[in-house]
Amino acid sequence: MASKILRVVLIIVLFIVFFELGLFSSYTIVTAEAPNIQGLMDMQISKIQEIFSPEKVNEALIKDPTPINITNKKDVALKMESLSKVDGVNVDSMNITTFDDTDNKNLTVNIEALGYASPNSTKGQIIISQDPSYKVIATGEASYKENGIRVDENTIVITSILKLY
Repeated sequence: MASKILRVVLIIVLFIVFFELGLFSSYTIVTAEAPNIQGLMDMQISKIQEIFSPEKVNEALIKDPTPINITNKKDVALKMESLSKVDGVNVDSMNITTFDDTDNKNLTVNIEALGYASPNSTKGQIIISQDPSYKVIATGEASYKENGIRVDENTIVITSILKLY
C-alpha cells in the first residue's frame, strides 16, 4: 500500500519537474535570455492563488441575474440614447437585471436595450427601418423609492454597443 502511494507521489513530482523544465526552456527559446526562475515561480504561484481566491469561487457559483422592474424606463432610455449616440432606444425591449440581493436598498443593475440608427438616405430617398440597428448595454445604480425601484440616470455607464446585422 505504501509503495503505491509512493509511486503516485513520485509520478506527480516528476510531472512537476518536467513541466518546470519545459517552462524554463521555452522561456529561454522565446526570449533568448536566461529565465528569471524566481519571477516565473512567483507568477505561477500567484496564478494558482487567483484560481482559488474567494472572488473566483463566487463567480463560479454565481446565480442567474434577477430581472427587476423600474419606474423610470423612459428617463433611462433617454440617458442611454444620449450616452450611446444612437437615435433611439426601444423602451419595450429594455431588460433590467441585477446580481445583487434585491433586499438591499441600493442595487447595481445591468440594462440592455435595442437601439435605432438614423434613417439612411440613398439617392434622395429616405429609408426608415423599424428593425433595430444596435444592442446597447449599460450599468447603473438603482435604489428603492416610495413608488418602486428607480435607476439614477447620473450613474448610467454604457459598457458596450453591439451592431446588429
